[in-house]
Amino acid sequence: MMLKVSDGSQPLREYVEMQKLPEAVQLIEKASTMYLENGTPDTAAMALERAGKLIENVDPEKAVQLYQQTANVFENEERLRQAVELLGKASRLLVRGRRFDEAALSIQKEKNIYKEIENYPTCYKKTIAQVLVHLHRNDYVAAERCVRESYSIPGFNGSEDCAALERLLEGYDQQDQDQVCEVCSSPLFKYMDNDYAKLGLSLVVPGGGVKKKAAASPQPAPTGVPAAEEEEDEYAGGLC
Repeated sequence: MMLKVSDGSQPLREYVEMQKLPEAVQLIEKASTMYLENGTPDTAAMALERAGKLIENVDPEKAVQLYQQTANVFENEERLRQAVELLGKASRLLVRGRRFDEAALSIQKEKNIYKEIENYPTCYKKTIAQVLVHLHRNDYVAAERCVRESYSIPGFNGSEDCAALERLLEGYDQQDQDQVCEVCSSPLFKYMDNDYAKLGLSLVVPGGGVKKKAAASPQPAPTGVPAAEEEEDEYAGGLC
């Protein structure tokens, strides 16, 4: 705590500049290990979460690690709601840092826990987050598989979330930027956690495509003009 703050009147800023914060986090981790060894996992988890909050703006990568450690402590204690909340913090930081491969795995773990505790509506939202992350990874196959696997979640098939994702994937596959923008600008996407909403608004189809136009219908020949006269005769002047 002495490394985290100075005399109580100038918290954090001075010691961040003195690069004491990483040392403070290291000591909090050590304390957490000792709490676990002493059989007080709740206190260990609180210490790790506190360390994550301290370091989040300075070293997001370390914060992710700390939140994941906290989630593991809660999960081992079968406190799944607390565990999934910390995993959510880690996932959002990974997305913010554009570490999409790791984010996809983290969101999948969140989704599994929400499914286990039967919070199905949140599973739908996590599916949207997964799809957006996969599309930013340029992995359409993984995004489609994610939606397909979610059909097994009670209530997902036929939900507003499912319909929106199907339209999103259709637009992305057909390189229809207008359709993708329309889906990602809908309230369902815009009012997600800010990090995921930004993913939707910045999503661009492969090649930066635009809405495809329907092929023009052939114009009928003018009345009384033989069809043969519509095209120029390639050999009108003879073969030579």
